[in-house]
Amino acid sequence: MEAKRQVLTSCDISSLVIDSLCDQARGQKFAVACFYFDYAAQKEQSPASMLGALLKQIVSGLKEVPKEIAQAYEDQKTVIGGRRPQLADIMGMLRTAASEKPTFICVDALDECVAAYQIKLLNLLNQILEGSPGARIFVTGRPHIQAEVERRLLGRITTLRITPRRHDIISYIHSRLDEDTTPDAMDSRLKADILKKIPEDISETYVDATPEELPQVIY
Repeated sequence: MEAKRQVLTSCDISSLVIDSLCDQARGQKFAVACFYFDYAAQKEQSPASMLGALLKQIVSGLKEVPKEIAQAYEDQKTVIGGRRPQLADIMGMLRTAASEKPTFICVDALDECVAAYQIKLLNLLNQILEGSPGARIFVTGRPHIQAEVERRLLGRITTLRITPRRHDIISYIHSRLDEDTTPDAMDSRLKADILKKIPEDISETYVDATPEELPQVIY
């Protein structure tokens, strides 16, 4: 039987990259951290929460927590009632952690991030690249944010465009409809509308990444 052709989404591509990096990181002296932006959780996914999540992943992979990071957390305990590290503190710790060993940061679906947060986040990622020469960043997102990514990361970028073919999309939709657990909920007209509308609305995806011999970001 001929294998079904599948359409790779940006999430699939990001997962493949992350899995590959994690496999290679075993026993190697580099760190991998990733973050996925979700449109449904835009307000909660601020630059501070995103970078904080990356910091936790990187630090958890270190054999020993750098003194600067340990001290920063201790300093926060002295504040009345204690508090979480602020964005400036997180940035300082993240640059320190990313300087301990080569670090790969994967950011999936950046286009799902709040527009105001996107600009601030890209500026902060640029600061990480400037302060940590061993850092590499992999970003996925739809085409409309490409210009901003290139502008904010100051030319440290190489881009790969991914465009699904119409018949691949239709084949993928058919395969998912065949797995529907409530087939009676759909009539032939709705199915026809789905097969017509979704392929028309699918947009291109850009993947930014940085091989070591190229500038520091792949988009």
